[in-house]
Amino acid sequence: MALTVPRLLAARAEAEPAHIAISQGADTLDLAAWQARTQAIAAGLRAAGIRPGERVGLLYGPRDWIAYACSYTGVLAAGAVAVPMSVRSAPAELAYMLEHCDARALVYGPAAKPPDVPVELCWGPERISALPEAEPIPGPRPGDAAQILYTSGTTGRPKGVVAAHANLTHGARLNPPLRALAHSRHFLHAFPIGTNAAQTMLFNALTAHAGMLATARFVPEHFARLIERHAVGTVFVVPAMAIELLRSGALERHDVSSVALFGSTAAALPPTVAAELAAAMPHATLVNYYTSTEAAPTQTSMVFHPARPAALGRAAAGGTLRVCDEAGRPCPAGVVGEVWMRGAGIPRSYLDDPETTRHVFRGGWTRMGDVGYLDAAGYLFLVDREGDVIKSGADKVSTIAVEAALHEHPEIVQAAVLGLPDPVLGMTPVAVLVATRELRLAEVRAFLAARLAGHEQPSRIVHVDELPRNAGGKVVKHRLRELFDAAPDPRT
Repeated sequence: MALTVPRLLAARAEAEPAHIAISQGADTLDLAAWQARTQAIAAGLRAAGIRPGERVGLLYGPRDWIAYACSYTGVLAAGAVAVPMSVRSAPAELAYMLEHCDARALVYGPAAKPPDVPVELCWGPERISALPEAEPIPGPRPGDAAQILYTSGTTGRPKGVVAAHANLTHGARLNPPLRALAHSRHFLHAFPIGTNAAQTMLFNALTAHAGMLATARFVPEHFARLIERHAVGTVFVVPAMAIELLRSGALERHDVSSVALFGSTAAALPPTVAAELAAAMPHATLVNYYTSTEAAPTQTSMVFHPARPAALGRAAAGGTLRVCDEAGRPCPAGVVGEVWMRGAGIPRSYLDDPETTRHVFRGGWTRMGDVGYLDAAGYLFLVDREGDVIKSGADKVSTIAVEAALHEHPEIVQAAVLGLPDPVLGMTPVAVLVATRELRLAEVRAFLAARLAGHEQPSRIVHVDELPRNAGGKVVKHRLRELFDAAPDPRT
């Protein structure tokens, strides 16, 4: 049975009104309060003239998870379409999103500064807090649009991805016999509002047994301290956070034995990092998740196993996975091709971009923009982002493979690999490193000699204090190219 988000919230609030769904700092939100605030916001938006199907931007800072959750479900209960945005985005980017989706209203939190763009209705925290309680109003239908989430924009302008209620609630039940994360009282994350990972956490708060414990900013010491203080049972991170947790030593200084599930998402977890995490938390099940804003809620999940340290698993939750050649035909096991995923529910689409929608979404399948292969048992292995594969001479170089090898170096904290033009080879791999000391190129190449072929080795390296990342935690590689323009080329 297809459901809507407001119906899910109303049913659970009636069954478990005192359940703490979200905690942040000293503030908590139980389901009864979440439902009451949702209906007040919905009634207020309707009274202000917001009609079903109209778009409402949501701009909240990292300390405002409770207010954001209520505004998000309030917009949906009014029958409108929520457009979550990140305060990490530049004002021009925020303005583009609001204009692109033709937003009629913007609701924002105390830490957010609205961009200079005309919207008919602009509500700040004072307006929201003054809304009186209200009776439920007729909500949307399962097939109606619920949210527009903008992609991370690592290459070019972000695209608006439209999801219907039935897509967001796929697999959910009003009264399930067992809720997800049943082993936990809390699940912890530090994902920024406005990202696909954060939306997954919001729906965990709505449907899971465990309540959300949100922290405004990822700091390894603070993150590990929260695990210890609250005996957190489930943790969600992106690979960059996992690497920082390991390299900081925070997992050793705090008791993290309560963690039963440690989930990593948004990018492939380097095998060495996964093995180190498994050793650091022997009581935890380490799971690597793989999806995209376009493919969600379909995903793969892989419990770390030493026999397949780089695998991203098989499709979960009724989804299907395949790897195809350029003609769209499935590839045999072991053959590299383009990764496609298909979910069992209503697929997503791009807003006002029918040509790209036809290219990416086909017959229920979503093209992931990645290249990889399936092994004989059907496990997925990523080779690279489709646009990141480096064609060097007659060879193709996987930046994921080179980054994984670099992460094996004990003094390299983070690494990003990209291709630069080369007059002989066409393209050549180069690396940007965050390391505990300044490493020489010869040292790095000597370390990689037994791990990579000659054509895979970086021809140049640059050191930085931190890698540029988007709101979802992914490295923005096009911003790294300018580093090499200023750095001397050791080959000349």
